Amino acid sequence: MDNKSYTTKVELHERPEDVFNCINDVQKWWSRDFEGSSTVLNDEFVIHHPGSHYSKQKLIEVNPGVKIVWLVTESTLNWLKGNKDEWTNTRMIFEISGDTEKTILQFTHEGLVPGKECYSRCTDGWNFVINDRLFNYISNNENL
Repeated sequence: MDNKSYTTKVELHERPEDVFNCINDVQKWWSRDFEGSSTVLNDEFVIHHPGSHYSKQKLIEVNPGVKIVWLVTESTLNWLKGNKDEWTNTRMIFEISGDTEKTILQFTHEGLVPGKECYSRCTDGWNFVINDRLFNYISNNENL
């Protein structure tokens, strides 16, 4: 069985600091069903789509312009048949690198591996959320 966690990369033309700031603005690119805060170390926030998805994240690493790590402290994926809390104790890692020409954002959902029931559907979801919604939010953000 492959235990490699889900990961994706996007190339952007914005500065690493701007990419970092956009990532922290979670409700603008992931979900408006957002409660809490997502900007500094130990902040916690909840994404809740009633009847479908609940997850509580805690910022456990914040290195401005370089890296953000969220630990999923609670989760319920109601659409799963088996273990509905598969995301609990997984980590979402945003690594930012770049120069004046381009910035690379690598996103890894550590613990989201092919052996998990949610892997296929969650992979499709993250591909859309990171490669489309977050990418477009960063690229089209007029406040940068």
